[in-house]
Amino acid sequence: MTLTQLKYLLSVAEHGNFTLAAAKSFVTQPTLSMQIQKLEEELGVKIFNRNTKPIGLTAIGHTIVKQAKVILQEAQRMEDAVAQEKGSIAGSFRLGIIPTIMPTLLPMFLTNFIKKYPKVDLKIEEITTENICQLIHKGQLDAGIAATPLGKENILEKPLFYEPFVAYLPQNHHLLKQDSIAVEDLNHNNILVLEDGHCFRDHVLNLCPTSNTTKGFGLKSGSFETLINLANQGLGMTLLPYLHTLDLNEQQKRQLLNFPEPAPAREISVIHSKNQLKLPVIDALRNTILGVVRGAIAFDNVQIIAPKKK
Repeated sequence: MTLTQLKYLLSVAEHGNFTLAAAKSFVTQPTLSMQIQKLEEELGVKIFNRNTKPIGLTAIGHTIVKQAKVILQEAQRMEDAVAQEKGSIAGSFRLGIIPTIMPTLLPMFLTNFIKKYPKVDLKIEEITTENICQLIHKGQLDAGIAATPLGKENILEKPLFYEPFVAYLPQNHHLLKQDSIAVEDLNHNNILVLEDGHCFRDHVLNLCPTSNTTKGFGLKSGSFETLINLANQGLGMTLLPYLHTLDLNEQQKRQLLNFPEPAPAREISVIHSKNQLKLPVIDALRNTILGVVRGAIAFDNVQIIAPKKK
């Protein structure tokens, strides 16, 4: 039994097809099939039911796949332990980033990181906070970038920056005559918010719990652009994370209002398991982000709004 055979095994179990699994594993289909057959012969059982489409697991196959995942994870941890001892910044690294930060933060640091650490095979996925935490717990993500504090057991949070909230209002809104906007102003206006599942929605609802959401239509959107367009139609105001406002056009920037200090803000952190061994890569990632964000966000006097409802 080899680790390569176990990797092929998991690929077939995931894709339900030998040809596709071989392509994903960068080997020929006969090579992969032969290795799976050798594994079955060594164990003396049939792992896959080849008469179904997609190919399914036998009863014992489910148990073998579960154990194969554990073996491969432990083998990876051994490699990670050696890399940590050497201080090596290399190898595969799986990163999850929440949807409300990925479009703005990723372009700021990705090129710098890739150029500085070419030996890191970085895999990035846009995913919600809850799913990031679950995948970190399962060992399927090495780290995440999310709004904190989360208070999750066995997950460490390393703050990167504090991102203030900025109000975006329809043109000619009476509040635009003011120099700034107060939280009390939100409680008397319709607020456009993201759909359930986005932590930024919870930030907004925690900030102004007595405000009205826009009535008269149903809205499910994970896009700040949609909220901006609806605000432009006079259907309500919305709140945006500060980084998202940097790419607005000049007219849109005239429709922004900042909060007075201490401004409400969200804390953005790198999160990872307390047992994570790829700390050199995590530190390199964090330092790269800090290096580019310092010039874009210079806010220290802020009030952190919790990402989850109380």
